Amino acid sequence: MSDDKKKLIIIGASGHGKVILDIALLCGYEVLGFLDDDITLKENAGYPVLGVTAKAPHYVKREKEKMEFILAIGNNTIRQKLDQEYKLSWATLIHPKAVIGRQTSIGEGTVVMAGAVINPSAKIGRHCIINTSSVVEHDNLIGDYVHISPGAVLAGTVTVGKCSHIGAGAVVINNLSLTENTILGAGATAVKDIGQPGTYVGTPARRMKDGKNPDSGQL
Repeated sequence: MSDDKKKLIIIGASGHGKVILDIALLCGYEVLGFLDDDITLKENAGYPVLGVTAKAPHYVKREKEKMEFILAIGNNTIRQKLDQEYKLSWATLIHPKAVIGRQTSIGEGTVVMAGAVINPSAKIGRHCIINTSSVVEHDNLIGDYVHISPGAVLAGTVTVGKCSHIGAGAVVINNLSLTENTILGAGATAVKDIGQPGTYVGTPARRMKDGKNPDSGQL
C-alpha cells in the first residue's frame, strides 16, 4: 500500500467492525487491523486482530506516521469509557454515499454510514454512530456517544442526550428533547419530550416499567 495513506486501527472486531472497515477503506485509510479483548479472535473480514485494546498506545509509539483509531463498538457506555481511558487520535469516518448538509458539525470519532442523511445546521457529538439510512434532520443536537440505528428518523430541531440509543426504524417527531441514557426501542415513535432515562417502546412511546412492561405512558 502507498506510504502516503493515513493509517488506522479499528477497536472492536465485530460485525459492526466489518462495516467500519469498509467505510475506512473507501475513505482512503490503510487499515492495519483490529484490536479486541476477545483473545480467541485472530482475524475479521480478512484483516488481522493485532491484540487486545490495551495495545493501542504501543502502535502510537511504533509507527512513525500519525496513527489514527476508531471505536467499532455498539455499546455507548463502553465507547465512552474507552474514549476517556485512551487518549488517542480518533478518526472521523463519513461514507461517501452519506449526505451531509451545510453548516453541520460532526465530532471526533463519529462514524456516518451509507445512505445516512444529516441535514443543515445539525451538530453531532463525539464517538456517535449515525447508522445506515438514518435521518438526522436540520438543527438537531446529538450528544456524545449516541447511536442512531439503521432507518431511524429524527425530525427537525430534536435534541438527544449523551449515551442514548435510537432503535432501528424509530421516529422522533420535531422539536423534542430526549434526556441522556434514553433508549428508544425499534419502531417506537416519540411524540413528547423524554425527561427520564430509561427504555421507551411503542407508538406513542411509553417507558418500560422495571424493564418489562410499559408504564402509564408518562414520558
